[in-house]
Amino acid sequence: MDSQHYFSAAPSGPDRRRPLRVTLAGKERELVTSGGIFSPDGVDKGTAILLSEVPSPQGANLLDIGCGWGPIALTMAIQAPDANVVAVDVNERSLELTQENARRLGLGNLTATLPDEVDPDISFDTIWSNPPIRIGKEALHELLLQWLPRLAPGGTAWLVVQKNLGADSLQRWLGTELPAGYDVDRAATAKSFRVLRVKRSR
Repeated sequence: MDSQHYFSAAPSGPDRRRPLRVTLAGKERELVTSGGIFSPDGVDKGTAILLSEVPSPQGANLLDIGCGWGPIALTMAIQAPDANVVAVDVNERSLELTQENARRLGLGNLTATLPDEVDPDISFDTIWSNPPIRIGKEALHELLLQWLPRLAPGGTAWLVVQKNLGADSLQRWLGTELPAGYDVDRAATAKSFRVLRVKRSR
């Protein structure tokens, strides 16, 4: 797998847009994709498991960490039309595709943006993420500690992580590193993936 999409604001490969037909929120959707992003040819296995296991997103402000072409954020925006959905990624092509796909689906409640451009005063009621494990442990830990403490009181984050890429050790690490008032558990196991749930107390 080419991992440059995890690190590059502007991928070096050509931006050749092509149609993408996928099922999101129980309905087939006509979207657009390109190279130089994560899982450009469809919904990857981990994301599919996350979307099949999580309950509908709750609250006014929702977050997708590492949006790619947008499957998680688009699903959130479809399922919670009155919520404000924020999709973040360091890859500007991913952000452009997510925003374009939101337009194609008529979703005016989704904003795709660079992490540093998110209003620092917003807290999030629901966070969904297939986090970029392959950026390395240190960078991943930094990423999760940037966003998970922004859960609103009573909010919940759902993370899908492959078992052989350290899901269980990540669960233990989150349990020790997050502040008091956060509870971390394994919500589901499917195939080779774990769905981790991070709940902030009210």
